[in-house]
Amino acid sequence: MSSSSPLPLRPEARPAREGVPTVFGRTWLAFRPARPGISLRECLRLVIGALVGIFLTALLCRLAGATSALPWLVAPLGASAVLVFAMPAGPMAQPWAVVGGNTLSALVGIAGVHGVHLLGSPELAAALAVATAIAAMLALRCLHPPGGATALMMVLGGIGDPSFALYPVLLNSLLLVLAGMAYNHATGKPYPHRQFPPAGASGAARAVDSDLDADLDAVLARYNQVLDVSRDDLKSLLAETQLRAYDRKLAELRCADVMSRELVTVQFGTPLQEAWALLRSRRIKALPVVDRAFRIAGIITVADFMRAAELDVYEGFEDKLRTLVRTTRSVYASKPEVVGQIMTRNVRVAGMQRRLLDLIPLFGSTGHHHIPIIGEGERLVGMITQSDLVAALGRAADPTV
Repeated sequence: MSSSSPLPLRPEARPAREGVPTVFGRTWLAFRPARPGISLRECLRLVIGALVGIFLTALLCRLAGATSALPWLVAPLGASAVLVFAMPAGPMAQPWAVVGGNTLSALVGIAGVHGVHLLGSPELAAALAVATAIAAMLALRCLHPPGGATALMMVLGGIGDPSFALYPVLLNSLLLVLAGMAYNHATGKPYPHRQFPPAGASGAARAVDSDLDADLDAVLARYNQVLDVSRDDLKSLLAETQLRAYDRKLAELRCADVMSRELVTVQFGTPLQEAWALLRSRRIKALPVVDRAFRIAGIITVADFMRAAELDVYEGFEDKLRTLVRTTRSVYASKPEVVGQIMTRNVRVAGMQRRLLDLIPLFGSTGHHHIPIIGEGERLVGMITQSDLVAALGRAADPTV
């Protein structure tokens, strides 16, 4: 190694970023939670929803159990309220998850209370109750995080009465779900939230995005973790993100980004025979007609040749076209001889910095196939064809570009 080469810093010797405290060579920033990506209005919506939901549930349950010695509200319901009102689209917040998860876990916890005498260890009984509750919720597709707390509460509180799973746990859960349905619907949040694709979605409609389905399934299988967002919601988010990226790419594209710069042009006095030869040899369908300052004077296309040769009828096609493009040797000619006599004079042009999106209506509805692009001094600088437009749209849709 050269003596002038700097030695790499050891991890503990690397300088910290300015203004960021470090611990063990890492920044505290890694421990800082991200902000929730919701508006202040949504924050208020879910806070008020939890307040209303718990209040109504507690009030009704207290009235229903006025003569009961059992508690009228269980603590894990507070965690259920977070899911129902803050994440109403999540699989763990759906009605079956709330009602089934809490009630099933309560039954498991009650069984754990009776198992304390067999196991001889309340700690082991509590752990087994929580683990069994999770396994049962997974098996019955009602995984609900507060369910683990419900099972643990049964064991720690020594609650062995099976009726406790019905009142207050089941009633609490049902009333909270009903409050969530009413409040979320009133505030524009669908609840219950559909977790499966519609019945007809497996036919032609899903064939369109089968690649996205396959890719998403492969990534989720490799990720192999429980997500509190349904697969279809995740797919919708991905599709909408791709669409927004596509729209952004298109909005940023200018004519100068996609135009053809290698131009083949003619002038007003270019003989028809020469112009036709250029169209044939270059395999193009239009030639810009420019003046001495390279400004657009018109455009000549294959259609202009057809019209001038009166080729509405196919009979005698080759003879008529050959007669048109052949140069007349005499002083007087009874037919057009130069480009300027048959060219289209009214030409739609666009500036270099014009958005490509603005040209789509010209190509789609006005029958234009070629748009000359002008720059400083209205000089011709490029040409955009329908093929250029289609290629640009294809590149914008490609996420790898």
